[in-house]
Amino acid sequence: MAEIAVFTYGLLTSFVLSSASRNQRLQRPNPRSVEYVGYLLCGASGALGLLALGYASLTQIA
Repeated sequence: MAEIAVFTYGLLTSFVLSSASRNQRLQRPNPRSVEYVGYLLCGASGALGLLALGYASLTQIA
């Protein structure tokens, strides 16, 4: 199940970054959906990073 989540995350991240760089190159604004998905991925990355850091610190204490 984790493989599907990682694949979906990578696919969305690749799509958002390529869309944003293409729009910047063409000097066009990003669509709202691309911005919202980018913010969602940024928040999910931060949250998962903090969860991983917390898990690692708790397993080192015990």
